[in-house]
Amino acid sequence: MSDTTHSKGHEYHMVEPSPWPVLGALAAGALLGGGVLYFHAGHIWLMAIGFALTICTMYFWWRDVIREARDQGCHTAVVTRGLRFGMVLFIASEVMFFAAFFWAFFNASIMPTEVIDFTWPPPGVEAMHAWELPFLNTLILLSSGATVTWAHHALKQGNRKQLIWGLSVTVLLGVIFLCIQGYEYSSAAFGFRDGIYSTTFYMATGFHGFHVTVGAIFLGVCLWRAARGDFKPDQHIGFEAAAWYWHFVDVVWLFLFIWVYWWGGA
Repeated sequence: MSDTTHSKGHEYHMVEPSPWPVLGALAAGALLGGGVLYFHAGHIWLMAIGFALTICTMYFWWRDVIREARDQGCHTAVVTRGLRFGMVLFIASEVMFFAAFFWAFFNASIMPTEVIDFTWPPPGVEAMHAWELPFLNTLILLSSGATVTWAHHALKQGNRKQLIWGLSVTVLLGVIFLCIQGYEYSSAAFGFRDGIYSTTFYMATGFHGFHVTVGAIFLGVCLWRAARGDFKPDQHIGFEAAAWYWHFVDVVWLFLFIWVYWWGGA
């Protein structure tokens, strides 16, 4: 145990008073209210303010968390275990989030209605060819899962150079995946509002693309921290959370490729 742990008599982290929860709540309210105002009246100023405040809150709050872990020694074994449980519960909530999109897709595809002539894909819809760009993106994303695992093993072995290389390749593969998906969208034969097939397709794959974007930013921050030397072989909960999130993104894409692209477009 550290001296700090002995002085307070326990291993738990008693969080100091912070302005970020209050600011985060105000920022989220401004972002939500600004979004409603934008959709109804076309005014974007409140949404822009809410977005800027949200980014500032995230930056300064996570900065404080990094300082608590790196400089103050607050992330003891008990605290780290709690953070891991929190990340697991967050990923579980994300599973439920995507389950809703898969439910909508299966409901429309397994039991097509008379409106679409009881056929799937609906008449007139030219579905994506699964074994072209989607298959290429599958290989890219699975490769990125391997490279982030490589980076994790390098970190646990204290090999900082390979850690940086592994993270760099992972972020690069994530960006390539997003570029290919953007090209796929631009060349698609159907738009977002062209019926139930296009709506469920874009909602499921589009939100996955959003999660890939968040994961790439998450890993990019980890790359920056790795270059600074923040991570240690025995203390890198931030990197673990990013790696778990990235593997979750990989698994969701496998389901999307099999059921939405391959089976759903057959």
